Parts: sequence; C-alpha cells; structure tokens
Amino acid sequence: MTATQAPAPERRQLLQRRIRLIVGATIAYNVVEAVVAITAGSIASSAALIGFGLDSVIEVLSAAAVAWQFTRRDPERWEKGTLRVIAVAFFALAAYVTVSSVFALASQEQVRHSTLGIVITALSVVVMPFLSLAERRAGRELGSATAVADSKQTLICTYLSAAVLVGLVLNSLLGWWWADAIAGLVIVGFAVREGIEAWRGDTCATSVGMLLDDDH
Repeated sequence: MTATQAPAPERRQLLQRRIRLIVGATIAYNVVEAVVAITAGSIASSAALIGFGLDSVIEVLSAAAVAWQFTRRDPERWEKGTLRVIAVAFFALAAYVTVSSVFALASQEQVRHSTLGIVITALSVVVMPFLSLAERRAGRELGSATAVADSKQTLICTYLSAAVLVGLVLNSLLGWWWADAIAGLVIVGFAVREGIEAWRGDTCATSVGMLLDDDH
C-alpha cells in the first residue's frame, strides 16, 4: 500500500475541526432520530422502528467516541481505543437487529401503519449519506481510521433506514409484516463485517502498520 502524504499542520487543524463539526451534527440528528423512532415504534408496536431508534443511540455512542478523540491534544494516540469502541458499537447493533428481526418473524407480530416512522426513516435516507461522505473524505485526507470507521457506521445507519422504510411501506400498502425483519437481517452482515474491520484497524484511511505502531 502506498503511503499517503500527511497534510500540512494548518490543513490538519482544519480537517480536525471539520470532523468535530460533522460528528456534532451527527450526534444532534441521531438524538432527535432516536426519540422520534422509539416513540413512533412504541405507538405502532413496531420492533423494527424501536430497533432503528436504538441503532441511533449506538450511532451517538460511536460519534461521541470520535468527538472525544478529536478533543485530545494528540488524537492519533487514541486511534486504537476509539476503533475498539466503534467495533463494539457495530457488534451491539448486529446483535440487537438479529434478535429483534428473529423475534418479529417468530411471533408474526402485526405492525400498525406509522406515518411518523415513514417520515423519519425517509429523512434519514436523505441526510445520513451526506454526513457519512463528508466525514469519510475528511478522515481519509487526515489519515484518521476512526473517522473513516465512524463514517461507515453512519452509512450503515442509512442502509438500516432504507430497510426499515421499505418494510414500513410494504407493511402499510401490502400487509407484508415480515419485510422489514428480512431486510434487517441483511443489515446484520454489513454491521458484522465493518465491526471486524474496525476492530482490526483494517480501513481505507491509512495503512494497518501505521495504525498499530505504538511509536506513531
């Protein structure tokens, strides 16, 4: 792998500030998203919406870990530890979505129509890709594996939003109660893969050797 030239100090400071702003916006949006989704899911008896809301809580944890790292004087020192936090968030997300999806399939629970749920998931499908792309670009230029890993967490939130949205729409229009549970199980594969990569420090941001070298 060819090493990427490190940005100048002024550029590094700009990128770090940009990442903090993006992460702050992600946290704020996900707090609102969590409250709305869990409330709508409780009203509609939708395990998928409740799971989506809890996913937003996990996204807040991941973003907060990156925000904390970039408040440190030397953010690179905290790369490995922050990556492990993000990996655990991925695994927790995969575990919850698996349990909730299997339970929904086994119980054949009928979900009521939720206009609020459809609106919040549709909004997330639009908003989350922009936040993910902005953080990933800044993270790659800075050489920050944690920022790149967090951007992947945000992107997975987009996939989950789309899956829940499709499930809610199909349930409302066609009565396909099982659609969102099946889509949720597909998301589990993405979450596990990204969790393993984050745990190993295997991302596109920088070389694995640079990540794991304690002297850097």
